[in-house]
Amino acid sequence: MRCPHCGNCDDKVMESRTLAQGDCIRRRRECLACGYRFTSYEHIEEKPFMVIKKDGRREPFDRKKLEKGIERALEKRPVSLNSIENIVTEIEDQAVLNSGLNKEIETTVLGEMVLSHLYSIDKVAYIRFASVYKQFSNLDEFVNEVKKVRK
Repeated sequence: MRCPHCGNCDDKVMESRTLAQGDCIRRRRECLACGYRFTSYEHIEEKPFMVIKKDGRREPFDRKKLEKGIERALEKRPVSLNSIENIVTEIEDQAVLNSGLNKEIETTVLGEMVLSHLYSIDKVAYIRFASVYKQFSNLDEFVNEVKKVRK
């Protein structure tokens, strides 16, 4: 793998760990030329499924987009990167199962999956994500959502 520091392609694997119930492998590598250490991740590449947007458009599922949204909701919250990776993998697995034979899933279903996971992990992150996902139009809607979480 190409070293991000010097560009050399020779490295050695220092450590390998299985993540996300065996669906991902994290490898710590060291460049043989400059000694720089870096991390790589391996995922099984499967046939992508389509996401049906609210306006009816279809686009390929983007794991990075999902991960980025969850990371933003969990920004500065006490949740490890490993936990975020596991959440993303669980949601992706659920989405694949829910997409059925036609390999399509609506964004509303994905959004509800994210909300469900965030609710069980971190209520602040849940509110952050819900405020964007549910597109609150006024403060009362936001306050009502916070009240639901407090129950």
